[in-house]
This record gives sequence, structure tokens and C-alpha cells, in this order.
Amino acid sequence: MSTLLDLNSVSLQFGGIIALNRVSLSVEEGSITAIIGPNGAGKTTLFNCITGFYRAQDGQILLSTKHKPLDLVQLLGGKFRLFDAPWSNIKKVFYGFFGGTHLVARAGIARTFQNIRLFSEMTVVENLLVAQHRHLNRNVLAGFLNLPGYRKAEAKALECAFFWLDIIGLSDLANQPAAALSYGNQRRLEIARAMCTEPRLICLDEPAAGLNPNETDQLSLLVKRLRDEFKVTVLVIEHDMSLVMSISDHIVVLNYGEVIAKGSPKEVQANPKVLAAYLGSDED
Repeated sequence: MSTLLDLNSVSLQFGGIIALNRVSLSVEEGSITAIIGPNGAGKTTLFNCITGFYRAQDGQILLSTKHKPLDLVQLLGGKFRLFDAPWSNIKKVFYGFFGGTHLVARAGIARTFQNIRLFSEMTVVENLLVAQHRHLNRNVLAGFLNLPGYRKAEAKALECAFFWLDIIGLSDLANQPAAALSYGNQRRLEIARAMCTEPRLICLDEPAAGLNPNETDQLSLLVKRLRDEFKVTVLVIEHDMSLVMSISDHIVVLNYGEVIAKGSPKEVQANPKVLAAYLGSDED
């Protein structure tokens, strides 16, 4: 496997609190990588840096592309420094005005959230159409004039929406308000919405939170299907250790903003540092 995402010494600090301290890790293309750790370990903060909601203060977040790796940190702009190279400062100013999470999404990264963030008053299918606004917005004038190009883009978006509704088993509920869905169905809808952006990497933030055992089993099958059938790389934060151990190819363990262990599920389970972080026991 080749490396899709490579983090080098990523750091972030909020005042006197060090949220991430020189975090380095790699995500292999076509894999399921889990990030685990106790509450407050920095897992969601790391997700926020990868997906552009936070800008890392130090380090690189490199996404593999056809040409050269793309540093996602640079897409969010940066501080103008008088003695930096002129071209470097021009890029910082440009991305400071025009950069943001939309460029990270365009690069091929999608995510879900700990707390479900659906448009509750919209229908199920409308939530999936909204996710494809980037393709439809290119045809605003054509839409105003109702030209064939816009109708074609709209039909393609609708086809994509119903494709993913079929995958998650919600086609029959397409015209129901998203708020009317069960909690487990809302979780699956969020994943489908992220997949409508055609990502190379999907970041799932505690997707099993609040699910019953049957829903968790369905989630496990869906996540594996994303990897195996749709060739999407998955990065997941999860507290359900049985789920993590059953779906993950690789696990990274964070504690107090630092990587304390990496490896296969079997290796991580036996790591004394991981046991100490979770159980508060001595490493020996």
C-alpha cells in the first residue's frame, strides 16, 4: 500500500494547553485506521486539523496527489512573516482570504461529527443533494436559465443521492424529514452525505456513539464496504473497542496530545503504555 495521508510533527496549542504535541502518523491508502485514546487525548482536535476546521500551528499534513503531496495546512493560510520568501507570503495571504475547509473537501477529504449535523428540516434526499453543491454551483447561470447542462448535473446529483440511499437502506425514506429518522439511521445518513462528495479519505468521528449492538454491527459492515468495495480510505475515532479491533487495519493511540503507540490491533492491545493510559496502571 502507498501512503495517502502523512502527518509530520503536527502541533496545536490553545493558550497554555497543548492539544497536540508533535503528532506524526501515516494513513495507508485503502486501509481503515483507527485513532483511539482516553477522553481529552486530542483525537477530535487532530481530526479538526486534518479536515481544516483548525489550522495546525506547526508541522505538515500531507495528502498524496497525482503530482506532489499537498500540504493541507497551507490551504488555510498563515501568518505573514517579513523575512519569508515573497512567494510563500503571497500564498499565505491568498489562502488566508480564499482558503478553508472547502479546499480540503475539494482535495478529497470528507468527515462526519461526534454530534450529528444533518439539516433536520430537509428531507433525507435533500441532505444528500446539499452535499453535492460544489458540482451544482458551477451551473448557477445554467440553472437560472434552465439549460440542459444544469438539468444534466441535477439528474446526476439525484442519481448519486439515491445510489447512497440504497447502499444504507434508506431509499424508502427519501422524502421523510431527516429529523424523523431513528438515531442509527441518522448516523448512516451522515456517512452517506459525506460519501456524496466522492472522497478519497473519509474521517468518521465516533460513528458508533449512541448505537445499539445491532446498529453497531451494521455500521461495521458499512465501514468495511467503504474500504473493500468503494476503495475509500477510512480514518475513524471510536471508543467502542470491540468495533475498533474488528474493523481496523492499523491503530494509533493518543494520550495528552501525543502518540503513545501505533500498530496492528493485536500489537496495540498488548502495549503496556496503552493499558496504562486506559486503566491508569503502571507500565511495568
